[in-house]
Amino acid sequence: MLQNLRFSFVTNSMVRDVTTKDSKQFHVNVLGCKNLVFNHFTVSTPADSLNTDGIHIGRSSSINITNTHIKTGDDCISIGDGIEQISINDITYGPGHGISISSLKKYPNEAPVLGVRVKGATLTNTMNGIRVKTWPASPQGVASDLHFEDVIMNNVGNPILIDQEYCPYNQCKLQIPSRVKISNVSFKNIRGTSSSQLAVKLACSDGVPC
Repeated sequence: MLQNLRFSFVTNSMVRDVTTKDSKQFHVNVLGCKNLVFNHFTVSTPADSLNTDGIHIGRSSSINITNTHIKTGDDCISIGDGIEQISINDITYGPGHGISISSLKKYPNEAPVLGVRVKGATLTNTMNGIRVKTWPASPQGVASDLHFEDVIMNNVGNPILIDQEYCPYNQCKLQIPSRVKISNVSFKNIRGTSSSQLAVKLACSDGVPC
């Protein structure tokens, strides 16, 4: 995968005053990192650029993203499996696809997501707001301790979405429920305007309800 920046197995570090523009795919890929801070970080890509996630995080712990501005054609921040304690504060997004805890348990060896906290965010003209996605017919998994507070949404589609029937291109078995247990989730002081008629959708699993 083509990326502008990749941080692999970095510990006790800070990325500060950096701008990444017009990546071919992900702008930033964070893998296997611990105690990594992004401060005053900027991502800029046109809204019609595919697969250009701003910051993608996987298999990492104690990641802090603050004072960050992201314009992209895909997820502003995407969070994969194996996450412990991600903190996102004082950020602005748009355009893009919003904040996504994404596509969990597509593969059997994926690790839990434990502890994502977003506080102080403004999303403008994004396709989605806050989104948690899991695959149906999935192996067992856990996504827990997910908290979103003080978020302003301006003309945002699907402002709050939990989708445990995520099935792009019909590549899964929708009749078999997801086995990812989503628990301890909170939304506080979420306000603004929606570009879609439905502001909140909680499509939880029939097998392991939220």
